[in-house]
Amino acid sequence: MNPSKKHVKVSDTAFVTCSFRSKNDNLSQDRYAKLWTNERAETILEDYLENVSTEEVSTHCIRNRYFLETLAKLVEQEKIDLLINFGAGFSMYPFLLPDTIEHIEIDKPEVVDYKSEQVKQWMENGTLPKRHITSIPVDFSTDYQAELISTIESLKQNRRCFILIEGVLFFLNREQTDGLFHLFSEVQAHGDYVGSVSYKEDVKATDAYKRLIAYANKGVDDASDDGFQTIPNSYYLNLKDYDLLEQEDYYSCSKLYHHNTQSKPTDILNEQFYVLKRKP
Repeated sequence: MNPSKKHVKVSDTAFVTCSFRSKNDNLSQDRYAKLWTNERAETILEDYLENVSTEEVSTHCIRNRYFLETLAKLVEQEKIDLLINFGAGFSMYPFLLPDTIEHIEIDKPEVVDYKSEQVKQWMENGTLPKRHITSIPVDFSTDYQAELISTIESLKQNRRCFILIEGVLFFLNREQTDGLFHLFSEVQAHGDYVGSVSYKEDVKATDAYKRLIAYANKGVDDASDDGFQTIPNSYYLNLKDYDLLEQEDYYSCSKLYHHNTQSKPTDILNEQFYVLKRKP
């Protein structure tokens, strides 16, 4: 790997993930992702594709498409009033969904500050449609949960919500993941939803995963010490406060969206997509 491409911070993934989605906006259905692309993100993306998996443009696009369509359906059915996006990065869901719902976006302070200022400018000059977004900066290295729960509860009130966490759990350990789902259950009411993304254990047998770990260990300098997590289906099935409503993955959604995979199975990082519903 070129030394100039090393030391990729986790927050850089906000830019890079948008670059992935912008490469095939017909598949991702994200017409605004291109706003965030820049030379550094493109350099990281090309390096990642070369060293990990050329299928990753499609996997990122499919993931965005799946949750965008899931959310749009729930909005149309009037089942949610609020989207809470944990580790939102530069997600553009607020501008791709109808203006009938509001949004809370949670991420590291440097990501929140940069995005908030840029989005404000784009909404003012007409590049983006106006949306109601509340951004919450959180230092995840601190004991943040009690304060965050209080903040979310004051904003959420009695509104029906969908909590989304994608592209995050891989970088956490199981204790941190348990803590997040406990937080979700504290702020959600019966009938609220969670959307989650993770890898299953069997991804470890693929060549793409081996290359991913090698790449991540060289390049990511602020991930959790116990990171690079896979999560079995049983974890979601055994969450005491949630029912598992739906599970899809890259392959099933590729069929749904009439997308032909290009790589051998061993060269594909097959993400799992879960939708859960809060129990009474």
